[in-house]
Amino acid sequence: MIGGMDHANEHLPTTEAAVTALRALAARYALEIEVTHDIGADQTSRRSAAGIGVTTDPGGSLPHEAYVEFGGVPRVSVRLYPEDDALITVEGIECPDILRDDVPAFLRSVFEGLAHVKARRFPPGYRLVVPLPGDRTHKEYVPMALLSPWLSSRVQ
Repeated sequence: MIGGMDHANEHLPTTEAAVTALRALAARYALEIEVTHDIGADQTSRRSAAGIGVTTDPGGSLPHEAYVEFGGVPRVSVRLYPEDDALITVEGIECPDILRDDVPAFLRSVFEGLAHVKARRFPPGYRLVVPLPGDRTHKEYVPMALLSPWLSSRVQ
């Protein structure tokens, strides 16, 4: 468990709280981690409408986005958005719209080998399936050309 929290009810109210949880995961799985922070409306990726020199939202808050890369295999990166969601990329497969509170559970499934690739014979196709708490799964289409050795080793 991270910080004594129950995994199913993990609440990460801020980007910084999520980064702290991801650092703990990296330590738990002995992975290198690199974090880049973008702070201010003029720096975050979803705030392109912010004027030059404008760093706060209209409400006065300072948006905080972070990009996290884990070392090792599988290749995993996480972009944490100020809007309480994230984009997780596993071996080149983008998994958008992951709730920030689900990010640690998603990564645990990947790092512990619970995530797998489901193959379909007809029509041929592949999906990355990542189990989440509460009998939920995240499924993402995997183009055949992007089946890396790690993804191929998890085909069911």
